Amino acid sequence: MREETRSPPATQCDNRAVTTSADPAATTSPTAPGTAAAPPPLPRAATSRAVIDLEAVAHNGRRLAQVAGVPWMAVVKADAYGHGLGPIALTALSAGASWLGVAQLAEALTLRSLLDEAGVARPAGEPSGRAPRVLTWLLPVMDPVRAAASDSPLRAALAADLDLSVSTSSQLEALVAAARAQGRVARLHLKVDTGMSRGGAMAEDLPALAAALKRAVDEGTVDVVGLWSHLSRADEPASGSTEEHLERYHQAERIVQEAGLSPSIRHLAATGGLLWHPQARMDLVRVGIGLYGLSPDPSVATSAALGLRPAMRLESALVQVKRIDAGQPVSYGGTWGAPTDRWVGLVPLGYSDGIPRAASSTGPVGVGGIMTSIVGRVCMDQVVVDLGPARDETGAPLPAPARVGDTAVLWGVPDAAGGEAVPTADEWAQACGTINYEIVTRLGARIPRCYVGAGAGGDYARPWRTADVGYRRSGTRRFPSSAPRTEEDA
Repeated sequence: MREETRSPPATQCDNRAVTTSADPAATTSPTAPGTAAAPPPLPRAATSRAVIDLEAVAHNGRRLAQVAGVPWMAVVKADAYGHGLGPIALTALSAGASWLGVAQLAEALTLRSLLDEAGVARPAGEPSGRAPRVLTWLLPVMDPVRAAASDSPLRAALAADLDLSVSTSSQLEALVAAARAQGRVARLHLKVDTGMSRGGAMAEDLPALAAALKRAVDEGTVDVVGLWSHLSRADEPASGSTEEHLERYHQAERIVQEAGLSPSIRHLAATGGLLWHPQARMDLVRVGIGLYGLSPDPSVATSAALGLRPAMRLESALVQVKRIDAGQPVSYGGTWGAPTDRWVGLVPLGYSDGIPRAASSTGPVGVGGIMTSIVGRVCMDQVVVDLGPARDETGAPLPAPARVGDTAVLWGVPDAAGGEAVPTADEWAQACGTINYEIVTRLGARIPRCYVGAGAGGDYARPWRTADVGYRRSGTRRFPSSAPRTEEDA
């Protein structure tokens, strides 16, 4: 058995801020399609990273806003779908988002702290009405007594000037108690279930809930500013489901109006809805997966067809390269055996980093111009990739096609001009029997996110303290390959 090794060059993460500019031209001129932004160097101790192109994020936001023709909310839940809450939120605001949305209240409070630290005005202190709003919709369960306590999360939400979703009478009771105790009016969005059977008020419960909301409005403890729901099959344009959702939504709207409420912000469409169901765009659209450059359903339309640019590139370095004999099993359980003498490489990413175990012997990987795949089972911290035959047809030895320190790309944006072999998140989803949302969102916290591009420019391009919030804004120096293959790289 022979092992091929070479020490990679020492690198470190650059802590300088991303180059930004208040000049609109600097933030609206995208990188040419198919051209990847140059990634910054790896943090000194890291062997893997997710490179996030903020310019692509800004481009995607502007592109979808153009399609929608109405104000848009950047959905940044789940750490911005794995891309990093702070940088993505600020980039979305610079691209024109007037709302930010997160699922969990804890996320919303963290987001408000990040925005405060970045100098983003709160709505309560911005009489012009231009300050962005933050909506959160999964609230902690608590009774009115707990909600009114001084350390109540709901009181913290009101103090943070958040918009909150309400779907049940018990939620409303808690919110009213918190509003009374805090001396603040709770801004609420009434969520109705229009056919997804997930969150939202059921039709039979809506009249009583709407009446209770009207009493709270008259008391001065709440303001019902929004009426919203969620589409279950917006990514299936021909299903007819969205039309049924719309009919139920309008029925709910009539009930709410009959109760004396007049919410001014109606929102139903997420990325799939805004793309393929114009009638669902209403007063506001919620841009989630599309903001990150991914299609809600690539079988309906790919990212490229929609004019979107995937923002995440996940890459690592080979930490070992070795030759194995024909028939040699690889990884736990010996589920894959080498069909011939092979070169294989070890990549230090595993299911603890969010690599699906379903990617065993199927997840695509690009190494040095070779499109290959994981072989054997995905382990907790590492995977093995096939690098090709170790002998030619005559039985003569072949040199290793890659060396220790070479870059392994799990997903990103193929660079057609450079001929780089790069799998996509869509290909990973197909290989694992899942959706692209899951592929990028499940990425683990120990993988550093490194940011490139000018998408964080504009009014909200203010620094935040990396030590406090855990986000790193890095420079745009190119990370030198350990095995230069082009004159430019060399």
